[in-house]
Amino acid sequence: MHTIPRFVAIRRRAGVALFGLGLLLGGCSLFEPPVTVRGNRIDADEMKQLVPGTTTQADATSLLGSPTAKGSFDANSWFYISEMTRPVIGGTQKVMQQGVVVLTFNGQGVLEHVDTLNQRDSLPVAIAGRITPSPGTEATFLQQLLGNVGRFNPGLPQAQSPTGGVPAGRY
Repeated sequence: MHTIPRFVAIRRRAGVALFGLGLLLGGCSLFEPPVTVRGNRIDADEMKQLVPGTTTQADATSLLGSPTAKGSFDANSWFYISEMTRPVIGGTQKVMQQGVVVLTFNGQGVLEHVDTLNQRDSLPVAIAGRITPSPGTEATFLQQLLGNVGRFNPGLPQAQSPTGGVPAGRY
């Protein structure tokens, strides 16, 4: 009878266990939340159909749909903005891919230039840590404690409010 040495048997079991673990963990991707596409994502096939010098604004609209945005100071610049995200822990979104396709048209509405931008072309934006103060929103302890003293006066007639005006609903 042929016997397998003990260390070979252990090695085989470990290999089978690791293979099974790999299959199990590989199957976890089935339970990942789906990628969400936002905006106007343009395929490479659609990009090939945009020909500078011949494509018009009407052609671009029928092929790609309405742009996500138009230039603030130049209505001949059209922006197709897209983003692919996936939900992660805490309800936040992980950005998988971002892209902007910029179509620039001349005064006659004919495409002049197509430019593709991605996440590497973006610039960091610093968030301002300032808070704009608005007077009257901060009450001191005494104002909070004594704020309603004298506000209600039962001696006033019904038609007049404490501020001197007519209450709402009475014209």
